[in-house]
Amino acid sequence: MDGDVAVVTGAGSGLGRVVAAGLLGAGYRVALAGRRRDALEETAAGHAQAFVMPTDVAHAESVAQLFGAVRQTWGRVDLLVNNAGMFGPAGSVDEISVEDWNATVATNLTGSFLCAREAFAAMRAQEPRGGRIINNGSISAHTPRPGSAAYTATKHAITGLTKSLSLDGRPYRIACGQIDIGNAATEMTAGIAVGARQADGSVRPEPTFDPAHVADAVLMMARLPLEANVQFMTITATAMPFVGRG
Repeated sequence: MDGDVAVVTGAGSGLGRVVAAGLLGAGYRVALAGRRRDALEETAAGHAQAFVMPTDVAHAESVAQLFGAVRQTWGRVDLLVNNAGMFGPAGSVDEISVEDWNATVATNLTGSFLCAREAFAAMRAQEPRGGRIINNGSISAHTPRPGSAAYTATKHAITGLTKSLSLDGRPYRIACGQIDIGNAATEMTAGIAVGARQADGSVRPEPTFDPAHVADAVLMMARLPLEANVQFMTITATAMPFVGRG
């Protein structure tokens, strides 16, 4: 088998599934990580170069087992797509329970850290040295939706993680970039097309776009030589209420 080795988290559904399929179609060997084996196997169906590994990214031991299995199977890690995430609780900050806050931080932020930590160690040690990490930031890495303090805080933190990884990776040919996605049409965002709460309190449907374009964007970032990096990319539905006053 040949082709660069990629790890995609949250690969059992939504953007993770679409991105994984795009990488597989481009010739990558892809480790599919997520909590549900059955969903991962659906993503892997028909792809000989897919490797299914049930993983809870919020737990260090589970993440270590994932990357250990990838290195044992394919010998290296060339690309990590840190995609796993959850919306978390909705409501004003005084309405969010500590338990829900901690769960959101564990998945969205600690999970990305744990996976980046393992990928970085592998990329630093392997020969030839180096690799690329792409973090899923979200539009919420720039600006919040109403009632999304936990999700927005974790996504702003992902930007700091991206910058730190990018800086710390320079001596080891490890590049790190971030893709911020707005209103890709997936199961997770289905409600947005029906009606999303706006900053003025109104509820209005918002435009969405085909998530295949996200996979195309990730592939463009991934295919660059390690001497070049897309530090931040924002891809949105053209008319979504984000730029300016909407």
